[in-house]
Amino acid sequence: MANVGIMPEPYRIKVVEPIRLNSYEERTRILEAAGYNLFMVPAEEVFIDLLTDSGTSAMSIHQWAGVMQGDESYAGSRSYFRFENAIKDIMGFKYVLPTHQGRGGDRILFGIFARPGKAIPSNMHFDSSRGHTESRGGRAMDLVIDEAYDPRNLCPFKGNMDLAKLESFISETGAENIPMILMTVHNNVGGGQPISLENIRGTKEIASRYGIPLFIDAARFAENAYFIKEREHGYADKSIPEIVKEMMSYFDGCTMSAKKDGLANIGGFLAMNDHDLWLRCAPRIVANEGFIHYGGMSGRDLEAIARGLYEVMDEAYLANRIRQVRYLGERLVEAGIEVIQPIGGHGVFVDAKAFLPHVPQEQLTADALAVAVYQECGVRGAALGTLWAERDPVTGKDRPPKLELYRLAVPRRVYTDRHMDYVAQGIREVFANREKVSGLEIVYEPRGARSFLARLKPIGQS
Repeated sequence: MANVGIMPEPYRIKVVEPIRLNSYEERTRILEAAGYNLFMVPAEEVFIDLLTDSGTSAMSIHQWAGVMQGDESYAGSRSYFRFENAIKDIMGFKYVLPTHQGRGGDRILFGIFARPGKAIPSNMHFDSSRGHTESRGGRAMDLVIDEAYDPRNLCPFKGNMDLAKLESFISETGAENIPMILMTVHNNVGGGQPISLENIRGTKEIASRYGIPLFIDAARFAENAYFIKEREHGYADKSIPEIVKEMMSYFDGCTMSAKKDGLANIGGFLAMNDHDLWLRCAPRIVANEGFIHYGGMSGRDLEAIARGLYEVMDEAYLANRIRQVRYLGERLVEAGIEVIQPIGGHGVFVDAKAFLPHVPQEQLTADALAVAVYQECGVRGAALGTLWAERDPVTGKDRPPKLELYRLAVPRRVYTDRHMDYVAQGIREVFANREKVSGLEIVYEPRGARSFLARLKPIGQS
């Protein structure tokens, strides 16, 4: 039979959720009421929601069947042991502690490792690991390769750790002042860019030589494995589970938000090989999350994750997932809109500085773009820019990032390509009239987490 050249979604839609598009005037009023912060916009007022891919996946019939089998026993539930066995089987770690989501695991792990005078290097920290490090007086260092900061560079693994920078940083800081090294896989902040196995091996060699534990933020582990299969020499014939098992073998432990590549709506875990570290973490789990057999989740959640971790490694699913994200990115590129290249795994990252060159970073370029897109077409994306980067914990001043990005994170198994066409069309309309978009200023900000809670207003608005 001839190959027709079109690969549809590897699933059928069984349940639908109605969505409604508000008028332009309604969206304007909604923005004013929300303080021009899209996190404060009610979800029912959003037409297509690309704010995050975290916890927004559509679960499968097998996951929903698991929900019905959830064992809600406080201790020793069947659901916990299915959850634990899945993680051990897929990732190979010896000890597993469930958490209510990824940030819960970060709180526990960085609560042990981060403290004044200590530094935690990473390829690029996300806001959670950075926040937990800095809130405890530690230093969070980004040591990604320079290519990551060039949106047009087509390096296939722009999430890689710069090994020379890592060596230099350890030499200058002292290994005794670096309690752990973290690799975020794939690199969210840098545009959903993957890390090669060669780079992971190189990072592990350095970490082992200095006796520093190496951990992975594994939230999007399967997507990274797919890029390795697609792009790294010697892995084209390897299965996704084989690549995942090798990838995890180089790490001493992981944190994971199962709301991403766990295909679940809540949950996460800590996993590790060091029993002494497990003994230090377990009492903190009890104090902060719940008993070590549920960690803030229900048995239903544990069952959904145990199944989702296997489903996410299905190659047909991953191929369609990555293809849909690329499809959206390519529609924007065709219109002359600058996005991070190559197009990443979980979302399209628009270069906000290139999109709005007349809006300086001190006027919150990425947030201004996010507001303009929502107002134009009811699409909600996330601003990863100056507001998101938080203030310097020492000086209290803004620290504008090298990349000022507007992220369109695509939920898994939720939207069709027709939805992506609509998103691209709306953003193209904003691009055609971009000179009309004004910057934003801060009306209110809390101490920490300001991108979630700040109130803003357009420059010049009384």
